Amino acid sequence: MIPANRLDTHERPPEAIRKLFKKYQKCKAEDLHIDPDVIDMSREVNGLGHQLQPASSQSCFGARDHAFREFLCYPSDGCGEEKASPVSAFAVTSIPGLYILPNLLPHEIQLALLSNLLHRDLSNPNHQTNVHLHHKISYSLASSNLPIPSFFNKDQAFIFPPQDPVVHKPINIAEFLGKKLRWMTLGGQYDWTAKRYPPETPPPFPADIKQLLKTLLPDLDAQAAIVNVYSPGDTLSIHRDVSESCDQGLASISIGCEGVFIVGSQDGTQAAVIRLRTGDAVYMTGASRYAWHGVPKILPNTCPDWLAVWPASDNNEKVYNHWRGWMSNKRINLNVRQMYDTLSPI
Repeated sequence: MIPANRLDTHERPPEAIRKLFKKYQKCKAEDLHIDPDVIDMSREVNGLGHQLQPASSQSCFGARDHAFREFLCYPSDGCGEEKASPVSAFAVTSIPGLYILPNLLPHEIQLALLSNLLHRDLSNPNHQTNVHLHHKISYSLASSNLPIPSFFNKDQAFIFPPQDPVVHKPINIAEFLGKKLRWMTLGGQYDWTAKRYPPETPPPFPADIKQLLKTLLPDLDAQAAIVNVYSPGDTLSIHRDVSESCDQGLASISIGCEGVFIVGSQDGTQAAVIRLRTGDAVYMTGASRYAWHGVPKILPNTCPDWLAVWPASDNNEKVYNHWRGWMSNKRINLNVRQMYDTLSPI
């Protein structure tokens, strides 16, 4: 594996990977169903034998049930009897070190994780977003009738003024959450302009999410994450994550609409095209740690009904009901990495 310090963050991806990205950016949803080159875990796994190998027994995967109990009752102890239900994982044969973890997170965990990220963590001023670059974000989120701080508590007409009125216009909450919000950083606050992590001590990574990932993926110490917020038509261009100072694996968890994920080798001679559904995860380790990767397509209207109503709930029609259906055409992707070899405290 080539060390990260020998890889250029500005290097142009291989032509073959760029062509593959453009192909699937233009691909129709109905064609994905019959494309033999797409790894689609909804198909019979036996039919994907030339592309996948079972990998659940490897030591880099932990136990699901214990992780989920810990997460739901964090930070309390005594979460109930522990079961040894291993993470289901498959190695992608064309890209050594790349694993697919289908249906990693059950419905209850997806909903809890989504609420933590987009209510609690988004409303924490330590966690910067793309919108901070151009607008002044207000964090006065107190509400007498809703239980937690959240931008979803605010009046949709509430205005965020621009940093520079000559360059940008004000935006309201509806615009902020509807389309303007593209990413949020947790823990290490990555500088997208300089393509590096600032030298200052980063804000603490959310402890419950860190523990969840540590139990599922014991080799990964979650120190930084980028939470991408996609809508149909959005893409993530082909790139490599080479700014970290260690080569521990990268974990990527999908919630919401389905997406197409492309991973390619350093020279572009090998590639994998993966269709990811809500609750699926990808783990990039070993030789795949610095592989080229990107998201050429988000598939509209593929968010399942039980999730599409979020942040409203069918169990309580009044709470967040004015935002009902916000998730129906969203894909939230939690991309987690370890910045340094030194482990951070949980």
